[in-house]
Parts: sequence; C-alpha cells; structure tokens
Amino acid sequence: MIKERIAQGVFALFGCISILCVIMICIFLFGNAIPTLFHIGFLEFIFGLNWYPSEEIFGIFPMIIGSIYVSVLAILLGVPIGVLSAIYLSAFASKQTKYYVMPAIELLGAIPSVVYGFFGLVVIVPWISDAFNGVSGKSVLAAALILSIMILPTIILISKSALDSVPKSYYEGALALGATKERSVFFVSLLSARSGILSSIILGIGRAIGEAMAVIMVAGNQVQIPHSLIDGVRTLTTNIALEMGYATDLHREALIVNAVVLFVLILLINTSLNLIKEKP
Repeated sequence: MIKERIAQGVFALFGCISILCVIMICIFLFGNAIPTLFHIGFLEFIFGLNWYPSEEIFGIFPMIIGSIYVSVLAILLGVPIGVLSAIYLSAFASKQTKYYVMPAIELLGAIPSVVYGFFGLVVIVPWISDAFNGVSGKSVLAAALILSIMILPTIILISKSALDSVPKSYYEGALALGATKERSVFFVSLLSARSGILSSIILGIGRAIGEAMAVIMVAGNQVQIPHSLIDGVRTLTTNIALEMGYATDLHREALIVNAVVLFVLILLINTSLNLIKEKP
C-alpha cells in the first residue's frame, strides 16, 4: 500500500511538472506576443502578404498557407500508406516478415531530420526538377514528399499497436458469421481501432506541421502563396528557424508571434481531431 501511494505521488508529481511546463510556455509566448501583435496590427500580421523585417513589414499569410499546403499534402500521401502498412503488419504479414520489417520502421523513426532533408535535397529535388522540365525542384511537392516519409513510422507503429489491442474475439466473431478475413479486418478490427489510428494521425499532423530542418532544405523558402505543387514555399516553422538567429527588437518579437500562430494552429487541429475521435 505504501509503495502504491509513493508511486502515485511520483506519477502525480511528474504529471504536474508536465502541465507546469506547458503553462510556462504559454505564458512566455502569449505574454510576449500580445503586445507585439497590437503594435503591428492583427490583420496586417495575419493577412499581410509581405515579409520585410528590415522595413518592419510583417505579414505571415503566405507562410500560413504554405504550412497548410505542405502539411495537408503530406497527410494525404502518408496516412493511407501508413494505415494500410499497419493493417498488413497486424493482420496479414508473417512472423518472419514482421521480424525484418518492424526494426526497419523503428529505424526510420530514429533518423534525424537533417538526414531526411539531405535525402530530399539529393534525390527528390533533382527528380522533381527533371520531371517538370528543369524547374528548381525545391517546392511544395518536395517538402510534402519528405514529410510524408517522416510521419510514416509514427502512423504505422501507433496504428499497429491499436489494431493489435483489439480483442481477437471481435475478429473471430466476424469470421464465425461468415465474413471473409479481409472484411473482418477492415470492417471490424479497423473500426474498433479507429480511436488509436486517429491518435496516430494527430501525432503525424503535429510532426508534419512542426518540422523545420528537413523542410528548410527542400522547400525553397520563398515568401509567397504557392499556386502549384512545384512552387517554392516558406512555412511558419522554417521562418522561425531561418531568422531567429539574427533577429533583434521588433523582428524578434514578430517571430515570437509567428510561433504563437503556429502553436494555435496545431492546437486547433488537434482539438478538432480529438472531438472527432471522441464521437461514438
């Protein structure tokens, strides 16, 4: 009994520390951002089309659109591959296949972002350049392809765990009622694991929106609203990473507001998906 209370106290302490860290981050970000946002102007900052720090012109709308374009395309590419891979590994793959494939997926998740970026710069960017008749190659498409690869381990591993946790009796019951193996997996096991699969998608979206280093190397970093998949783009994360090292005064404060916008965007997306996940 005493050991259990000590364990509960330790867990509660670390939980409180985690909550305190989030609160401190929010206080720092919003405490610095709100006065700056009033100084620059909310509409000018959020919907402005130009970003010229030397002239104190700060508009991040192209970067908001760029972040959404890149992340949505990465999710559209990565989620079907990730979920279907998880279904295969959970329900159809042999033990020998799992033995070799699972460590490879785990290794894929451990590769540093800069290595992904280098791969994209050396392989994907030249491929896009050749495929589209000599364009730069650093584009929305290149960034989305890299991000779709980067989110695969998260989606596959968590989705597979969710599928593995579904009671075998559900699957066996469907088979007993005359359903084929494929129908039992897709219409029983998959639906039962939808909460965990959606959680993996939420984490994948967070990874895609929050990634900076790999995107810096392949996106082109142009402050513009992209009109096609082969246009260069700058995202909210790359804007911070590129300029925070030398930013001062109002420029630095504007980048903090940029971080707040990114924080709120991710919060809204996660909240929306969690609401969907909680629906029966």
